[in-house]
Amino acid sequence: MSEEKLTSRSENFSEWYNQLVQRAEMADYAPVRGCMVVRPYGWALWENIQAALDRRFKATGHVNAAFPLFIPMSFLEKEKEHVEGFSPELAVVTIGGGETLEEPLVVRPTSETIIGHMYAKWIKSYRDLPVLINQWANVVRWEMRTRLFLRTLEFYWQEGHTAHATYDEAEEETLRILDLYTDFAVNEAAVPVIPGRKSDAEKFAGAQRSYTIEAMMGDTRALQAGTSHNLGQNFAKAFEIRYLDDQNELQYCWTTSWGLSTRFVGAIIMTHGDDQGLILPPRLAPIQVVIVPIFRNDEEKSLVMPAVETLKGQLEGMRLKVDERTELTPGFKFNDWEMRGVPLRIEIGPKDVQNGVVTAARRDIPGKAGKIAIPAANARTEIESLLTNIQAALLQRATDFRDSNIHPVDTYEELSQVVQNGWAFAYWCGSSECELKVKEDTKATTRCIPCDQQSGAGRCVVCNQPAAEKVYFAKAY
Repeated sequence: MSEEKLTSRSENFSEWYNQLVQRAEMADYAPVRGCMVVRPYGWALWENIQAALDRRFKATGHVNAAFPLFIPMSFLEKEKEHVEGFSPELAVVTIGGGETLEEPLVVRPTSETIIGHMYAKWIKSYRDLPVLINQWANVVRWEMRTRLFLRTLEFYWQEGHTAHATYDEAEEETLRILDLYTDFAVNEAAVPVIPGRKSDAEKFAGAQRSYTIEAMMGDTRALQAGTSHNLGQNFAKAFEIRYLDDQNELQYCWTTSWGLSTRFVGAIIMTHGDDQGLILPPRLAPIQVVIVPIFRNDEEKSLVMPAVETLKGQLEGMRLKVDERTELTPGFKFNDWEMRGVPLRIEIGPKDVQNGVVTAARRDIPGKAGKIAIPAANARTEIESLLTNIQAALLQRATDFRDSNIHPVDTYEELSQVVQNGWAFAYWCGSSECELKVKEDTKATTRCIPCDQQSGAGRCVVCNQPAAEKVYFAKAY
């Protein structure tokens, strides 16, 4: 790894991000344009995200399955809005085994259609409902402008697909998942998100209602970090997903779909990172604690290494790394682990051993201010407490940053100014014309109509007509 400094966030946030993803060995560019190779360190973070979500899915009654990568083109054409929404992004296979295929196959951009086909086979009676299935998969969307993790041709995600007997049950499921995503983002990733409803223009192609968790990145741009969709009966009618109710009458199901992807890795990087590199939340960090032994000769080594082994034993069960590289200076190692965002670094040198302490350095507080000597005998308790404090501090810092960059606005002039470097919160009449005007004039879009806003009435910030709801406007990734 090079010792050359990162481009600073304030100088060029985009370049800082691109450099950091590669320098911290999270991902690299693939030989296919717009694709990425997720490196082991990046994949370890994704695995921890997977585990945190999968645990929540299973606790709410969902089970995992796997569906094919290839989808018949005719399936996508069954749901009009869906095919129109995805047409520009499709990768299509027309030749297989050297022969032209009778029907082109789409490389999975999302799985509502093929799962709908299977649900039509499996669901016969109200006793079969609800069906609560999730799959962990890769998908392909032919994006024109790509960025590692945030927007790539191929990415990894989970996609949940459920079927229900009534609209109310489907809506309850959609909102349950939105709450689950919010809980994960806040409590595992320390990323404060705003859950809310998407506008009709921004909703998922084929959905009746789309919900989202919106996060503010370190440059104040918004990132759609996870979505949950009530599909109504659109896909049920397209694929004949029907059941016999308790009156022996045939009814169409109500379905949902929801997903969170490797884009969330980008959200963590852009929410918490600084000019020294990544800062990873302890609950998801691939390495929670790194121990750096410090010695100059064999005599000091014989003093330090037993203390390292003792501490290693104390910290059993934590995600731990001992940096035993002898060809590098301690300073280089410190910079290296700071770049990788390890939440807590423990330094053990001869003086530490003599004094019965270890030196802990918090990644979220740079320099001497973040260093503390803790008693070696009671190290585990102290380290656990420090990790808990770091997790809470990251959430608080990100929340304070977000809140200080959200501004309620009453006039279109104010909105136009605010969205250049922040989020505007304003009444909106709900018309697509007003929404489009903001987008064309400022490049900002409606991010979400928050779920927890107070009921009231005001005037649309664009057209001054009566409005019942407030919405966030922001530039987004």
